[in-house]
Amino acid sequence: MNDPEVLVEVADGVGLITLNRPRAINALNLAMLHQLSDALGELATDDQVREVELTGAGDRGLCAGADVRELRQTAESGGDVTEFFVTEYGLNLAIADYPKPYRAIMTGITMGGGLGVSVHGSDRVVDASSVLAMPETQIALFPDVFVSHLLARIPGEIGTHLALTGASVNAADAIRLGLADRCVGPLPEPDPVLAGAWISECYASDDPVEIIGRLAAHSDPNARAAAAEIARRSPLSVAITLEALRRSLDFPTLGDQYDQELALAVRLASGPEFAEGVRAQLVDRDRSPKWAHPSLAEVSRAEVLSYFDPL
Repeated sequence: MNDPEVLVEVADGVGLITLNRPRAINALNLAMLHQLSDALGELATDDQVREVELTGAGDRGLCAGADVRELRQTAESGGDVTEFFVTEYGLNLAIADYPKPYRAIMTGITMGGGLGVSVHGSDRVVDASSVLAMPETQIALFPDVFVSHLLARIPGEIGTHLALTGASVNAADAIRLGLADRCVGPLPEPDPVLAGAWISECYASDDPVEIIGRLAAHSDPNARAAAAEIARRSPLSVAITLEALRRSLDFPTLGDQYDQELALAVRLASGPEFAEGVRAQLVDRDRSPKWAHPSLAEVSRAEVLSYFDPL
């Protein structure tokens, strides 16, 4: 008999929730999302519980994100991915508005959907092993789970850099950028790349083609490396991600962004570009996706805007 994928217990007034898929770095499937939602609802009304703590089983990380292979299989078999995202985003919003202290132990790999179940909590704890990232553009998604709402508000366009390139941050930068609250144990040195003036110079545009052109032409090798990284990612996804970031500034709260989040996720995850990105990254692992558009210049404004139409 397989172990439960979500473990819940109460000890000394703390509701302890453990993501229990260590071999998959606790990637979240639909069943786990439902279990997490149910557990948080029950713990919220349990008078014996004063706070909740989320951890991940194993030694590799809290959570590597959503189980995108499962999502790909659902879409390719003609299924509807909507339930997955409705459940996931409802969970994210419940964490953001949770009536009790919600502590997330963001050890090791904490990416994608893993940030969705941690970064919106009231006490976000990192350590020297923490690696935070939203790498979705490499599989033709976008930085979802409302993290774009946070990235869009980081000064100096650092959030734009993280969103388009999928670059990771350590504990020190997570705290500095407002993605974590405190560190347990020694704090690593901040990444000097994220302190470069080229970031604000190059990313201050609403045009992804202009951004990648500035990066590629910049004298700083880190800027040119960022251009090369963006060029490897789905051009459609990069263009949609930039538009989503800019629009996020118009949404005062996470809940206000819900309709945009859902429309983008359902359309992207249902399409062939996502299937190809997951194939290249996680199924065949050849790291050679064949994107629909050869470059960002080939992605039309009209195509990008079509993804933002309400469902």
